[in-house]
Amino acid sequence: MAAALLMVLLPNASVADAGAEAGTPGRGLSIDTVSTRADMVTGGDVLVQVKVGRGADVGQVRVARDGVDVTDAFSARDGDPRTLTGLVTGLRTGQNRITAAVEGSPARRASVRVTNHPTTGPVISGPHEQPFVCSTEDFELVDGSTLGRALDEDCSIRTRVDYAYRSTDGTVKPLPDPAREPADLATTTTTAGLRVPFLIRIETGTVNRAVYQISMLADPAASAPSRSDRSPGWNERLIYTFGGGCRGGWYTQGSRTGGVLDTEMLGRGYAVASSSLNVFGNNCNDLLAAETTMMVKEHFAERYGTPRFTIGWGCSGGSYQSHQIADNYPGLLDGIIVGCSFPDVTSATNLSLLDSRLLHHYFTRTAAARTSTGESVEDHAGTPRPFTLEQQRAVSGFREHASIANLSDGAKRLDPDAEFPANLPAELRYDAQTNPDGARGTVFDHTVNVYGTDARTGAALRPLDNVGVQYGLDALNAGQIDKAQFIDLNTRIGGIDRDADFTTGRVRADASATSAAYRTGRILSGGGGLASTPIIGHRSYTDDLPGGDIHMAVHGFSTRARLIAANGTAANQVMLEEDNRYGFSLRSPALRYALTQMDAWLTSLTSLTGDGRAGQAAGSARPSADAVIAHKPAGLTDACWTRDDEPRKIEQRLDQDNRGKCGELYPAYETPRLAAGAPLADDVIACRLRPVDRADYAVDFSRAELRALRAAFPSGVCDWSRPGREQQPLAGTWQALPNRAHQP
Repeated sequence: MAAALLMVLLPNASVADAGAEAGTPGRGLSIDTVSTRADMVTGGDVLVQVKVGRGADVGQVRVARDGVDVTDAFSARDGDPRTLTGLVTGLRTGQNRITAAVEGSPARRASVRVTNHPTTGPVISGPHEQPFVCSTEDFELVDGSTLGRALDEDCSIRTRVDYAYRSTDGTVKPLPDPAREPADLATTTTTAGLRVPFLIRIETGTVNRAVYQISMLADPAASAPSRSDRSPGWNERLIYTFGGGCRGGWYTQGSRTGGVLDTEMLGRGYAVASSSLNVFGNNCNDLLAAETTMMVKEHFAERYGTPRFTIGWGCSGGSYQSHQIADNYPGLLDGIIVGCSFPDVTSATNLSLLDSRLLHHYFTRTAAARTSTGESVEDHAGTPRPFTLEQQRAVSGFREHASIANLSDGAKRLDPDAEFPANLPAELRYDAQTNPDGARGTVFDHTVNVYGTDARTGAALRPLDNVGVQYGLDALNAGQIDKAQFIDLNTRIGGIDRDADFTTGRVRADASATSAAYRTGRILSGGGGLASTPIIGHRSYTDDLPGGDIHMAVHGFSTRARLIAANGTAANQVMLEEDNRYGFSLRSPALRYALTQMDAWLTSLTSLTGDGRAGQAAGSARPSADAVIAHKPAGLTDACWTRDDEPRKIEQRLDQDNRGKCGELYPAYETPRLAAGAPLADDVIACRLRPVDRADYAVDFSRAELRALRAAFPSGVCDWSRPGREQQPLAGTWQALPNRAHQP
């Protein structure tokens, strides 16, 4: 087996500390990059800030890029004549040095070493995935046209600006003539208290092989918004939207973003940004999503100015991104509002999908075949009774029996030839028989830079395991299934191989991939940047959907359990729950409330930085976890809304024990792994094992039954009281992969 690419742990410090050589403290001069980290600059330019102490003459400061004077690019910030900010252009790929000095004062000198990367990337995610199909011809703009053919193999397009407006009928329409206001043009009042026409400027371009879009309120009759001439409609806050999905999310640029035309966001004055690689249905890889977010935000800051703060916004696959980017790359998102959430793909989700696929196969194929033939397991006390639908549901832990088949189908993301993006040519797709060298469509192969490959098959190594898992343990102890059923299920449950074909043996995780998953943050720690990030989790309850659903309430409590385990508290996480009438939409009063409260929370925190900005991406000190908790709005608490026609808000702590009225309205249910005894955090990929012990069960096994049970678990059963095999803390934030090609 080939090891994964080695992640490089970058300094967990301010931007200035990352490669900077600042002047001696007290000498009166410092220099920082403010649009991104100094070692992760892209596109040949970077926004730089020079702070001049009172002992130095601002007029005598000179700034140079590798010896070339660039002082003319710098000017004083509003209200702070001793802070100079400028966009330094002309950076070469690789190392550059930007120096600030006071003429006539040799000791007053500071410099920062800048590493510039191509606009096309990569920066931190390792070598670009191949094949990779451009989608610009399918990317639809606000007027219904598309971006047309890409300019190069990196799927680049020329940056363009389009305008739209909100009509008085509530819809968004393309602006037919930028020189003339439509008769049905609406107006809006921003959070800054300004009444402005609802005219929307939409910038579309490409970075990191992704199509990005940035929208904000701006009048096309005025000068184009810039850092020095900001649109009156922008409230100096940014929302970054993350799209959902995962299945088929590989080998394509994607033809949509997470959405930048929400009129509630824009109407309040927020700028909204997203990209096609921030939609997990296009790119189910949180590391690549983080890299793309970083690059889009850098461009935003250099073009429009650094926002006071950035709110991450996303549901389902968008929640994966929001949680993991905030934890692994602190500073990109200052606060997050997540819906229909999961902690991450690798642990809670993939384990639930694997277990559901195996249970569905057992109930519909294995057990059915055994029942029809009358076959029994050796040493059983007769042939087990068939599982009723209710018993199957009890084993799964789900509220709805249909969720077993629903999630089994969702396990296609573990199957290398099950699902591909529509625009990936058939001849490029993996098929075990006809095209074994084709592109494999799994979450593991899409993240192969982290996990590495199996030298024999070329497939990605997998952090996936079910050895020792006692399926149906809770149901057995509750008397919902009998001993013979429990033994037969665990004897015959089996596993899947790298091609997702069923095996009689169970799945054993690859140790190096499992270690990498924990170490690099592919499994959410909660103890990185998320510890000091304001979090509002919204749950549009779907556990009771008749057809089953993957977005179960318990996953939010798994995230909370990880926060508590890592930090001793989850007081920076607030959970809101309601029925499913609105979904994750700002039509929901609960979500409008969440956005208002998050704005208040982050606005309060900006007072700590001294410059009126959250400052995380700019390199100033991030608020501490204690400060984040202390600045939470007083009335912001866990709550649910009733199912009435006019829902009522109920304030109470939400938890997996289903307490109080909220627990009655929206009870949380288990997943198959939790129903087998796994901890609520659901972060154990491969459990440690111990011998079968009859004292662990609420039923009495005969000697023959114990022999059969031990035969089903020859290596032992899961010991959930201990950390899993290879389970370890996050190795640190701001890790990066080298960009050399991976060698299997």
